[in-house]
Amino acid sequence: MTVDSLTEPEAPAAAPAPVSENGQAEAPETTETPSAEEAKPKRGRPKGQTTAKKTRTVELTLTVTGTADGEWQAELKHGSKWIARGIEIPAAAVSRAAKELHEELSGPIDEVINAAREQQQQKVAQLEAELEEAKKALAELEQ
Repeated sequence: MTVDSLTEPEAPAAAPAPVSENGQAEAPETTETPSAEEAKPKRGRPKGQTTAKKTRTVELTLTVTGTADGEWQAELKHGSKWIARGIEIPAAAVSRAAKELHEELSGPIDEVINAAREQQQQKVAQLEAELEEAKKALAELEQ
């Protein structure tokens, strides 16, 4: 009769403990599994940990329009609500405001104002010539 010997498979051998440089066995590192709460990152921003200062912004839209004749108007809008519309403003005030805001704004605006000024000077010269003609015609009628 034969006897079969039953052997159980060997359990995997434990990894040998790491040895330090001085020859002593080190304790194996343990890997702890985090709890379910720690494993899941929380959604959103952490509460109470921000140092950022909340700043409330205000949206104001100032529209300044001018014509070739030198007439300027301003309109002011707060969000979607009109605060003021069609306010007449002098060209000199537009020029001063543009210089105060930024030099990149003042250059083009001053060019427009100067062009309007030249146009008005030409118009004045034309009207003065017409006035002289009218005065001459009136003088001839009075003789």
